[in-house]
Amino acid sequence: MQIENDRVVSLAYTLKDNDDNIIDQSDDGSFCYLHGAMNIIPGLENALTGKTAGDELSVTVAPEDGYGKRDDERIQNVPREMFPEDQEITAGMQFHAQNPDGHDIMVMVTKVEGDQVTVDGNHPLAGVELNFDVKIMDIRAATAEEIEHGHVHSPGGHHHD
Repeated sequence: MQIENDRVVSLAYTLKDNDDNIIDQSDDGSFCYLHGAMNIIPGLENALTGKTAGDELSVTVAPEDGYGKRDDERIQNVPREMFPEDQEITAGMQFHAQNPDGHDIMVMVTKVEGDQVTVDGNHPLAGVELNFDVKIMDIRAATAEEIEHGHVHSPGGHHHD
């Protein structure tokens, strides 16, 4: 069976940056996704299309096909009062926020100076070229429910809250 839309794919992979630092890894084949449902970055999904179980490949994904280019407009200084009063705010903390369109985004605190907090709404891997070593462990047809929900369900079904 080949990888195509509406297939559940199980992978083992190692993700590294250009300095050979491991960013993420799943070597037991437990990582599963629904092909064609935008569950993984486009550059990797495109490279996997047409492959079969047992195939191994190395894929380099440019930022445009990964988490996007860094956007300096997503870096903002905001008043400290926008954060919980009783919580110490330090660089590296992450918070949910809303972008100007009203969509939920994750922001990371990059600096705290007095009553000003600098937050970055870019994905931590924005602007990074991604290097994957991938082994395709298994491919199966997705269930109708998985296709309808747009993601893989674990054995025994899945319940939405």
